[in-house]
Amino acid sequence: MLIDRLKNYNIILASSSPRRQEIFSELGIEFEIRLKPVKEEYPDRLNYAEISDYLAQLKSLPFEEELKPNDILITSDTIVWHENEAIGKPKDEADAFQMIQSLSGKTHEVISSVCIRSGDFQKTVNAVTKVSFREIEDEEIWYYIKNYKVLDKAGAYGIQDWIGKTAVTSIEGSYFNVMGLPMHLVYKTLNELVNR
Repeated sequence: MLIDRLKNYNIILASSSPRRQEIFSELGIEFEIRLKPVKEEYPDRLNYAEISDYLAQLKSLPFEEELKPNDILITSDTIVWHENEAIGKPKDEADAFQMIQSLSGKTHEVISSVCIRSGDFQKTVNAVTKVSFREIEDEEIWYYIKNYKVLDKAGAYGIQDWIGKTAVTSIEGSYFNVMGLPMHLVYKTLNELVNR
């Protein structure tokens, strides 16, 4: 089983996201959190999953020189893709309001990419989940923004929060992918790495 095979490795999750940390901890695999600041910018030519793939890989670069032979580094990035445009994290509450209002009554896609690397292995995987919202009243959007942490989330919402419980009408794909970490792909890729 993967949990046993990973006992000889030091797993590093390079994410400050409490959601990613929580999801990963539920795998039963021991890991450490290690953070390095990265400016999350990408070239304009990139489109769709290329954006989150690029950013996930970018987040792994500061660790490149310090990875030991038994280290496995996991970095991740999530974007919301809506009407042919990538939506990242909001700048402020007004920006968050505009984002959620634009998603109201429509279906968008959440794309999460994960880069897994060791000294001699690197693979980037991604998953796409379709999320549909009912029409959300402005008053409800402001209630959500004022009572929940929205500024650290792509698209200004968390599916596990109040708005996910009250406004999401359907989801097609991985729920954990919308939270920021497609665990089925992480598990599969870790298996590939240790079984080479």
